[in-house]
Amino acid sequence: MHDDRTLIEARLKRVLDERIRPAVYPESVPLDVAVWHAPGEPVPVAEGLAAEPEPIEVGARWGAPWGTSWFRVTGTVPEAWAGKTVEALLDLGFDENMPGFQCEGLVYRPDGTPVKGLNPRNQWVRIGSPVAGGEEVRLHVEAASNPVILDYHPFLPTQLGDKETAGSEPQYTLTRMDLAVFDETVWQLVLDLEVLGELMAELPADSARRYDILRAVDRALDVVDLQDVNGTAGRAREQLTGVLSAPAVPSAHRISAVGHAHIDSAWLWPLRETVRKVARTTSNMTALLEDEPEFVFAMSQAQQWAWVKEHRPEVWARVKAAVAEGRFVPAGGMWVESDTNMPGSEAMARQFVHGKRFFLDEFGIENEEAWLPDTFGFAAGLPQIIKAAGSKWLLTQKISWSQTNKFPHHTFDWEGIDGTRIFTHFPPVDTYNCSMKGSEIAHAARNFKDKGRARHSLAPTGWGDGGGGTTREMVAKAARMRDLEGSAQVVWETPRTFFEKAEAEYPEPPVWVGELYLELHRATLTSQAQTKQGNRRSEHLLREAELWAATAAVRTGFPYPYEELDRIWKTVLLHQFHDILPGSSIAWVHREARATYARVAAELNAIIEGAQRALAGEGGRELVFNSAPHMRSGVAAGGAAAPAAAGATSVVPREGGGFTLDNGLLRIEVDAQGLVVSAYDPAAGRETIAPGRAGNLLQLHPDFPNMWDAWDVDEFYRNTVTDLTDAESVTPGDDGASVRVVRAFGASRVEQVLSLPPGERRLVVDTEVDWHETEKFLKLAFPLDVHAERYASETQYGHAYRPTHTNTSWEAAKFEACNHRFLHLEEPGWGVAVVNDSTYGHDVTRTVRTDTDHGTTTTVRVSLLRAPRFPDPETDQGVHRFRHALVPGAAIGDAVREGWRINLPERRLTGAREVTPLITADNDAVVVTAVKLADDGSGDVVVRFHEAHGGRARTTLTAGFAVADVAVTDLLERPLPEETAPEHDGERITVRLRPFQLMTLRLRRA
Repeated sequence: MHDDRTLIEARLKRVLDERIRPAVYPESVPLDVAVWHAPGEPVPVAEGLAAEPEPIEVGARWGAPWGTSWFRVTGTVPEAWAGKTVEALLDLGFDENMPGFQCEGLVYRPDGTPVKGLNPRNQWVRIGSPVAGGEEVRLHVEAASNPVILDYHPFLPTQLGDKETAGSEPQYTLTRMDLAVFDETVWQLVLDLEVLGELMAELPADSARRYDILRAVDRALDVVDLQDVNGTAGRAREQLTGVLSAPAVPSAHRISAVGHAHIDSAWLWPLRETVRKVARTTSNMTALLEDEPEFVFAMSQAQQWAWVKEHRPEVWARVKAAVAEGRFVPAGGMWVESDTNMPGSEAMARQFVHGKRFFLDEFGIENEEAWLPDTFGFAAGLPQIIKAAGSKWLLTQKISWSQTNKFPHHTFDWEGIDGTRIFTHFPPVDTYNCSMKGSEIAHAARNFKDKGRARHSLAPTGWGDGGGGTTREMVAKAARMRDLEGSAQVVWETPRTFFEKAEAEYPEPPVWVGELYLELHRATLTSQAQTKQGNRRSEHLLREAELWAATAAVRTGFPYPYEELDRIWKTVLLHQFHDILPGSSIAWVHREARATYARVAAELNAIIEGAQRALAGEGGRELVFNSAPHMRSGVAAGGAAAPAAAGATSVVPREGGGFTLDNGLLRIEVDAQGLVVSAYDPAAGRETIAPGRAGNLLQLHPDFPNMWDAWDVDEFYRNTVTDLTDAESVTPGDDGASVRVVRAFGASRVEQVLSLPPGERRLVVDTEVDWHETEKFLKLAFPLDVHAERYASETQYGHAYRPTHTNTSWEAAKFEACNHRFLHLEEPGWGVAVVNDSTYGHDVTRTVRTDTDHGTTTTVRVSLLRAPRFPDPETDQGVHRFRHALVPGAAIGDAVREGWRINLPERRLTGAREVTPLITADNDAVVVTAVKLADDGSGDVVVRFHEAHGGRARTTLTAGFAVADVAVTDLLERPLPEETAPEHDGERITVRLRPFQLMTLRLRRA
């Protein structure tokens, strides 16, 4: 019987491939084709339709990389086809790979009405069902000749990732432009056989159900006349009715299918192309919704919805109508599907603010789920941000990609650093591009880890990454599996419906505490350093712009720049998309990102300077504006005043070479090689640098991961390291408080300035690298004389702890991790912080000293630069500037404060008057992250803050204006009726916070 089964499965495959599938379109006639190639960037639809095309034949080459060609196809339906269903088959030169990674098209009628998108899995356009015969056909195709960047075998460097280097060689061959008869009976037979064949392959070898299907398929194939498939397909389908109508067992796993097209807002294509990808996909999905009454489609990323509204109003009208029917569903409530590791506190909050507000304003829809299927891990501060935005669920699939440890749950409560729990689901189908294959559905049912306690999972169904969405074939296969013996039950449902059912059936799910770390793609914390710097600096400039514009608006009537700030925030949020900020996009994307961040900086600096000038007035007094949330240089947080006098730093030659820097608070010894061999804290009598070791050590590793060049760093990179200890020069700095170190290695050059600011307890390390290496990884190391089993790493609205040991595979897998502004290690009573102005990736390791006192060395290494060659072959080549600081004797509060200070430098201005803060907090553990005017234009002042040290805190907030009313709000500045307003006396507001608790207050001015 085993041999019979094998023979029948082989028979099924060949008959499907060679006879039945080709019979779906039994008759065809060619269309006439003409083409006009747009000379540069894409043109408006009206211009493309009006252009005069030149004739082109099937078989001709077309399409320079990143070009746009407008095809006009014309023809006449044969009279003999009257009463039949007719479709146009338009193959632009597709291969059989996934849609979205090659050429694509959007079909229009002559009046400019969009019809549907074209891609390898969606090449048809319905002409009529039935046709009368003799109809004139005229269609226009806006075709994008996007080059194939991702080939998978292997990742080869390519110049195709930027239009400036891609050349003009045609990429594609026009393959088919026909009118064809569509035989729906044969098409349905194909799907019957596919579903049964795929199900049969997943059933146990000795299953009675498997043999039932096998015999039914064998009978159907016997009935098919291979010389007359179209005439016998109906009879063949009859042989399958019985096995297709057998119902699922009551205990069958239940899958909520959600139509989906995870479209990367940029990746192997630029932002401008994503605008068109979204239009193609939404055109397809609205058309499919019209044809399939049970189908439901969900689309996340408010930015993509906004693009459709702005650029394709004709598509937007169809989308709005489908949303009103409740079947085209806004999902996720975020501006984009962002990275969640690297965005700062406020930026992560604003992802939800702008995303949810867009869907509320446009459709009156409140999203309660965060939808992040492809994001590369999840920071431990995210749960309370989701909750503070008014949401309560999270979906992601990406953790299934982890290489070392398999996550123990598919449905669970995720607990963040403040104790907030979010009901979370990982689809066990293990893909966000489910195509309704039997293997996918069976895998979801087998893989689901919460069996016996829950039975529902979700399957995001449709082609994604580059777009395409759900196909009619997927919908038809799902219909067959709605209630099919041997299969999970599949039903189309919205994300909300799924989560409500899943939550109801699983009232006490297991709890996962802390970050959801992805054991893959760790190098995304370092790749494309200038993109990451642009993000960090934009976040802090936005803080400054809001703070000073709000202060100036209240104090002087300065016009608060609502529209400018809204637009800039959305630009910064867009660039936090999980293939832009992580550095995993093509060269074009990052080239544009660098230019965009420069424009953002110029605009925000202009707002800041205008507001500060309005506050200071015209005069000759030197004022220091302090944008950080703690007092500095004698200036209150959010205020401006004359700077306080500081002490002095001495720089003297050191015995044996090098120099000693001393400001009375720290003594730093820099040896003749420019390495920090001592960082002594005289108040504590403690040495910071481990015995026999040296800090400020640049280390270079080979960096050639097994896969995913820009994304991955594999642990074996550590096996080989070169310490960059040779210095061309070590000399005193020009300011008299620093040492300058110059090194050269490979084709690169480094200049560092090590400075000890007067009156400060920190060693500042400014590093400028002219980087011209390939497939290398550059780190900056500080071996510390600290015995610590864990360290603190700043994340959104607080910090998370990670172990310094590798007791289990879970700890060992975190050999590269993310932090924001600081890392902190401590023994009871004494600690050390390493702070930064723009880096994220790092590693922390422990070693036992055997040649000295047998103590423990804990080495902190910050990741500076990489040089992967795919997808951008010139990644990070050129000049980069970084600033780090070593802070000996730091408690966690010092780490928090120094992290803010290094990212928010003082601004100096001459003026006539000091500026008192708009809002102050009298407890350093309470950090104010935003001071702004309410988004609704009411003039209310909004202040957001959190407890930053990890303990309970009580603080008095003092407003620099009369307060008429105080309300606790969510992130969208909506009052929370269940929250009791804090006590206030018209100026002072008393607040109590739990560890890491985030709070937003809205203050109405009297």
